[in-house]
Amino acid sequence: MHTDLAAALDIGGTKIAGALVDGQGTVLVRAQRPTPAEQDGETVMRAVEGVLGELAGSPLWGRARGLGIGSAGPVDASAGTVSPVNVPGWRDFPLVERVRAVTGGLPVELIGDGVAVTAAEHWQGAARGHDDALCMVVSTGVGGGLVLGGRVHPGPTGNAGHIGHISVDLDGDPCPCGSRGCVERLASGPNIARRALENGWRPGPDGDTTAAAVAAAARAGDPVAVASFERAAQALAAGIAATATLVEIDVAVIGGGVAKAGDVLFTPLRRALADYATLSFVRRLTVVPARTGTDAGLVGAAASILTGRPGAAPAGV
Repeated sequence: MHTDLAAALDIGGTKIAGALVDGQGTVLVRAQRPTPAEQDGETVMRAVEGVLGELAGSPLWGRARGLGIGSAGPVDASAGTVSPVNVPGWRDFPLVERVRAVTGGLPVELIGDGVAVTAAEHWQGAARGHDDALCMVVSTGVGGGLVLGGRVHPGPTGNAGHIGHISVDLDGDPCPCGSRGCVERLASGPNIARRALENGWRPGPDGDTTAAAVAAAARAGDPVAVASFERAAQALAAGIAATATLVEIDVAVIGGGVAKAGDVLFTPLRRALADYATLSFVRRLTVVPARTGTDAGLVGAAASILTGRPGAAPAGV
């Protein structure tokens, strides 16, 4: 019998995922809906309510101690609000209050999606055993989180480590966040695909214009596709090196859909990192793929309930 459970939400610009997770980090029940990211805020909230409704239909729901939310950011954990860059209908949206109302007052913890993934990777994945790490999600957007001194460090508002909005190109394209030349603007999946199309890459007969299709073309030797991934890798390397210089991490863990490109991304990333991480105390920095897979955001969000703090393993684990 599962008596130590948490409900979890992983909210991004593409999908809203929900789960019931046990104290070993195993997803027992799951639900998912597309994010109506271009719709108004109430429409997005109805999608969240739909996911919660599916979870509440499980006989295990009554055993959940609380609900952890990992959301695209920025988030404000102290206020319980979210303002995801890729969900324009949510600006200072009172997500915690609304979710509590839907769940009948269940305890709710909010953290950024990058922090949630970091919690999962530090608990069970590639950052396990590392006291100082950066974990990143490279997907529709680019998020991240930090492990410092052996603990996940969410910061006062839950956004610490949000590497996607470090500017690495001072005169670069405007970013939806309001800045210019952000890592996300160069390295997210949609921007990898956008840049490839702008520079002459054309999709195959199936018309697939996603970053996954660009990665396939790069593996086949298409020079425009290769160049788009190399530019993304350069941006990631610059952001990772800057982070390592500030806080002395020894590993950067990369997950998310874009990381599935494998060597198409990691080979130029490691090469570029050697050009940016040049000081003696960051030269040993390594970059590795994430291990916790597509459930990382859910598992990390659940950890904030099961442990009372992001990233710590539940008692006895």
